[in-house]
Amino acid sequence: MAYLNIQQLEWARAAGFALHGIDLQVGEHEFVGLIGPNGSGKTSLLRCAWRFSQPDAGQVLLDGQNLWQQTQRWSARRIAVMQQEFPEDFGLSVQDVVAMGRAPHKGLLQGDNVEDLALIDQALQRSGMQLHATRTFASLSGGEKQRVLLARALVQQPQLLILDEPTNHLDPRYQLELLQLLRRLRLSTLASFHDLNLAAAFCDRLYVLHDGQLAASGTPAQVLTPQLLREVFGVQALVDSHPLADHPRITWITQA
Repeated sequence: MAYLNIQQLEWARAAGFALHGIDLQVGEHEFVGLIGPNGSGKTSLLRCAWRFSQPDAGQVLLDGQNLWQQTQRWSARRIAVMQQEFPEDFGLSVQDVVAMGRAPHKGLLQGDNVEDLALIDQALQRSGMQLHATRTFASLSGGEKQRVLLARALVQQPQLLILDEPTNHLDPRYQLELLQLLRRLRLSTLASFHDLNLAAAFCDRLYVLHDGQLAASGTPAQVLTPQLLREVFGVQALVDSHPLADHPRITWITQA
């Protein structure tokens, strides 16, 4: 059974953009990618999935429960989100930012206990930021901030991770390290990608958005075809098998 199940979702904003008839599933322990050109609706769909933008029609089911019939606290205990934008840090240290992930599990004004501190330390280690715990969040590079936000998501102990362009701001080494870590976690994960080769390498399945509608879904090998890339992205591409791994490799063809 799908852990996240989006059924016939409809959503529109005043400016005219809309999502139409979206069906999307993420199974337990499955890493699902969302791809499409800029403006295709990836972030809008993710916001509906993490209970930020309420759909006009359709359902968002989390473990069989209608997400929009639950409280924000209920969903925050089950869903962790990494967005593209960095939050205001108000002078907080790295450890303080990561500790914010414990908030859904605690009462008002309740401090961190020994278990919380152990979870925070573990999340910092997993994200490679344990040596930066006392630094201010504002002093970090973009890639370092991204890893701190991953640590905050992990300390939340979610059952579903939703990531909007998780490899933004990261150099190639940390892109690979982040995605390898996400695969090892085996959490149900839905992530949007600009880099189609990273999506092909790490995702179990892909959904392709184009003008607010689903253009295709399936495994990377089923979805990432030259014809679809031309129709959706407007670019010619050579698609072959990666020489060292069992997934497609995309080479964009530039016109002379």
